[in-house]
Amino acid sequence: MKIQEEVKETVKKALGKMNNKIDQVVWVGAGGSFGGFYGANYFMEQESKKISSHMFTSGEFIYATPKNIDEKTLVVLCSMRGTSETIDSAKVAKKMGSTTIGLYVDESGLTETCDYIIKYDSLALDESRIDRVNASIGICVAMNLLNEVEGYDHYKAAMAAFDVLDPMYRKAVEYTTPLAKEWAELNKNQKTIYILSSGPTFGAGYIFSICNLEEMLQLNAPTVHSYEFFNGPFEVTDKSKSFFQLLSTGRTRPEDERALKFEQRFGGKKLYVLDGKEIGLDDLEPHISEYFNHPIFSSILNNVYMRQLSYVIHEDFNTRRYMWKESYK
Repeated sequence: MKIQEEVKETVKKALGKMNNKIDQVVWVGAGGSFGGFYGANYFMEQESKKISSHMFTSGEFIYATPKNIDEKTLVVLCSMRGTSETIDSAKVAKKMGSTTIGLYVDESGLTETCDYIIKYDSLALDESRIDRVNASIGICVAMNLLNEVEGYDHYKAAMAAFDVLDPMYRKAVEYTTPLAKEWAELNKNQKTIYILSSGPTFGAGYIFSICNLEEMLQLNAPTVHSYEFFNGPFEVTDKSKSFFQLLSTGRTRPEDERALKFEQRFGGKKLYVLDGKEIGLDDLEPHISEYFNHPIFSSILNNVYMRQLSYVIHEDFNTRRYMWKESYK
């Protein structure tokens, strides 16, 4: 079964359980599972007139549960192996009367707790299909939810786009690998890399920072919004700094281009640009292209750029200093 069909079926079941009465959708997760929902949340914020959309880290959802979480709330949670806080978040959501959908790789307390579950492919595995990674499924949930409740004019084109995501990604890997090798060589002694993005790519930039560069390679990697760059962070710009600018396709691209123009004026040779137009996103219809920025960018950043930097700095990206080793409960 195609992922579009599985998601459509699951969303219909969830709405049926809610008697088709829904006021809001809430996206909950931790780390990359949280960041992976940026694309889905962005889509709902832009396209839905009736359903409000919000994102919460698992811990925040537990300790500061919004009072409006109720039977008219759909809570979508994600955890690869069953992060304890995400499992507890699902229990809180159920206690508040909400309907829950859990995205997972390995079965855990999350799959036992949620009303409905969808298995996804780990983004980090080369054999995984990009239309089946957590970020893509989150976006598919959002698109089907909107279509079922309000109707979505570009639904057919959006569902067809999932069929070309994986081939688009494979082609982008081939294109970016030699570029990533050059970038990695230039940055092999850099201890801090600034990641700039906005709109539909902000989640991909966030994950690249906290999960890829900081967690996996133990480098400093501040995440900077392309517009907010001019409200403080641009003061650190000089020719010694390393900037990694994501250029999205879609309506917020001018924010990214404005930041890039400044970086080109005052930055140095360690300024790098990854443009969505160069990695296939412009091949999608304009009215849906921006909503697929996240899964393509995030997959390329993790599997090409992070890996190439790992190779040149001789840092095994599978090792951790504290995660799964030290107690942090």
